[in-house]
Amino acid sequence: MSGNTLGLLFAVTTFGESHGPAIGCVIDGCPPGLELEPGDIQPDLDRRRPGTSRHVTQRQEADRVEILSGVYEGRTTGTPIALLIRNTDQRSKDYGNLLDTFRPGHADYTYWRKYGVRDPRGGGRSSARLTAPVVAAGAVAKKWLRQHHGIAIRGCTLQVGDVAIALRDWGAVATNPFHAPDPAAVPQLEAYMDALRRAGDSCGARLYVEALNVPAGWGEPLYDRLDADLAHALMGLNAVKGVEIGAGFGCVTQKGSEHGDELTPQGFVGNQAGGVLGGISSGQPLTAQIAIKPTSSIRVPRRSVDRSGQPTVVETFGRHDPCVGLRATPIVEALVALVLIDHALRHRAQCGDVALPVPPLAAGG
Repeated sequence: MSGNTLGLLFAVTTFGESHGPAIGCVIDGCPPGLELEPGDIQPDLDRRRPGTSRHVTQRQEADRVEILSGVYEGRTTGTPIALLIRNTDQRSKDYGNLLDTFRPGHADYTYWRKYGVRDPRGGGRSSARLTAPVVAAGAVAKKWLRQHHGIAIRGCTLQVGDVAIALRDWGAVATNPFHAPDPAAVPQLEAYMDALRRAGDSCGARLYVEALNVPAGWGEPLYDRLDADLAHALMGLNAVKGVEIGAGFGCVTQKGSEHGDELTPQGFVGNQAGGVLGGISSGQPLTAQIAIKPTSSIRVPRRSVDRSGQPTVVETFGRHDPCVGLRATPIVEALVALVLIDHALRHRAQCGDVALPVPPLAAGG
């Protein structure tokens, strides 16, 4: 199976399945000398892990990370870093009825058509469980980016199903299970999710992420554009069906006089471009929005077929998130960090000696 590695100079390869003994990743290309211990990684894993509220799957996984290699006396050595997270709360029997059938909206059918065999337990390799090692690797990238460039990456939820959320207070994001930046929206979100769970159904979500203090000049035109690599990474996240950079699809109704961010000696006037011009970072905040589809695993009976092509009805049992977007914020942040550190190293490799007499514009916007 190919396609398990993200990045060129900072390359992350994940491994494992939802109900296997463990999941993890190997980071190849992490610069040496970075102070690193499990405590640098665990907080982001705790934000993502299941069982943290009644609104997410009740699978109880501690998601304790182990560093197996690549660190000596508390610092990275430049050699591959292996991170391991053991699975401890599998209930494979919940998926016994899916061995010969396919869940609508899930990867069951396509995995079977491609490989001729599939692991039905929790989705196997296609499970969102595999985002845990991505978050672990992203925590390493975040620390390096923060120390070397002062980059801060933060995300939040702007919509859950029909409930829109205003971006009012970044400080509120860490205080509720929805990663909502508006405390006033939490009671409505709780009621919405409780009703959804009682109905055995699911909903989608819209997330926002931004990276602050990204230097101008990162990105590799034409085909390794910074925004293209961001979209590639974010579309690789389970259940993501849309990615917008900056104004995104909103640019369709804008005039050129509205969309083109003017430049002044004091800085950029706006940031409709989302911090990327011609595939290269402009020095403005890097911004993106992500659309996450409704969870495919629901209790509502759905029509399907079995492996012989005969009609059947599928009901999914087990423990599932009514909205997978509720735990996606730290994953989205991690993916942005992984793209940025890779481009930081690529820029340093080719253009590290470039120096201009004029300082960069203020971010503005």
